[in-house]
Amino acid sequence: MIGKKQRTVSDGYGITEGVIWKQLLSFFFPILLGTFFQQLYNTADAIIVGKFVGKEALAAVGGGTGTLINLIVGFFVGLSSGATVILSQFYGARNHKQASRTVHTAVALAVVGGLLLMTVGMLASPVILRWMSTPADVLGLAVIYTRIYFCGMVPSMIYNIGSGVLRAVGDSRRPLFFLIASCMTNIVLDVVLVVGLEMGVAGAALATILSQAVSAALVIVTLLRSPHPLRLDVKQVRLHGDLLGKVVRIGLPAGLQSVMYSLSNLVIQAAINGFGTNLMAGYTAYSKMDGLFWMTINAFGVAITTFVGMNFGAGRFDRVKKSIRVCLLMAAGGTLALSGMLLLLGRPLLHLFTDENVVIQHGLMVQRFLVPTFITYVCIEVFSGALRGAGDSFVPMVMTLLGVCVLRVIWVKLIAPVRADSFLFMLACYPISWVLTSALFVAYYLAGGWIKRCRAKAGV
Repeated sequence: MIGKKQRTVSDGYGITEGVIWKQLLSFFFPILLGTFFQQLYNTADAIIVGKFVGKEALAAVGGGTGTLINLIVGFFVGLSSGATVILSQFYGARNHKQASRTVHTAVALAVVGGLLLMTVGMLASPVILRWMSTPADVLGLAVIYTRIYFCGMVPSMIYNIGSGVLRAVGDSRRPLFFLIASCMTNIVLDVVLVVGLEMGVAGAALATILSQAVSAALVIVTLLRSPHPLRLDVKQVRLHGDLLGKVVRIGLPAGLQSVMYSLSNLVIQAAINGFGTNLMAGYTAYSKMDGLFWMTINAFGVAITTFVGMNFGAGRFDRVKKSIRVCLLMAAGGTLALSGMLLLLGRPLLHLFTDENVVIQHGLMVQRFLVPTFITYVCIEVFSGALRGAGDSFVPMVMTLLGVCVLRVIWVKLIAPVRADSFLFMLACYPISWVLTSALFVAYYLAGGWIKRCRAKAGV
């Protein structure tokens, strides 16, 4: 029998019963808003440096550094997602002892991972940026930005893993509030450091890591004050071997999948950089705008991962399958609506980042080509999130590796050179890879063997 105090951690147990679409939306909106404010970190940097420093600084903040940061940080964020899945399953099964041990393992992983990321990022960023053919007028600024950014990896990882812990038990509101506070801090510091003190890209990076420290502090304080099984006891923080093995089993494929995505995007970014600073800046401005789509679809992915994890842990396999169908319909509808809005508001959104007409024209060209194809990505995000929630992450990683990453590299290196002067022909690797990978996910899901294997591994 679970005591009253234990049930006050969150209302997460209600996820295993009730109206599915309402519960998914109760997850989705706080996650979406949280992702929006997280996206606002780099977007605020890009807007302020683009307006007050110049197009070279805009290209430095987003053109290559974003892809580089995603490459290095994405692996550990993906790896740590294994802790979120394990915790949601233990919590759904009401195994509070194991849930508590998972929390302390996750926090230890955040600290160790953050230190490793800081070291690797600071040492590797100049080499990778040069390999990406970053233009000479951008390279120096990009190195400064990334090296300062990577100094803040420990608080960044603590926030990411800590907020994942809270979401795993149904609490998606407090991570949102922490991000809002952090984002507001970032914007204020951007204005002070970049505009007031004229620190350029260094000021933008410093503002980001200081604001991340705010969100990390808020997460830690929350966990220290939470009831069992979420309560954090600093003396108990350690990497429990048995749980770390489970975390790695589920999270490592997700981490490797993120790396593969980023490596393929590095290849694409290197090709983009070869078209010059103006096009690089235009693509950077577009990528900040299309972040609205990615944060929306990623919010559906996080929501379905947690929802499936808790229902799977509780043995509600009927709700697992029904929630996937419901989430697919919701994600498709949201994607169509958002794509239409981006196409209508493309020019004014691009004007937020720059007033140079040539840069805006390049951004619009990319937007009109890629935005109509966003709908082809929906199945990838929803199915991969759902399968990960059930504990199946290896096969989705392989499908993503082949359908997205390998295909993109082959396209950019072997096919795109046939029309080397066509920027859009090179970018066609995105929608082509989305269509083929979606087909793989649909076929794998409908085959049905995944849920039998997941149940066998979990012993349910």
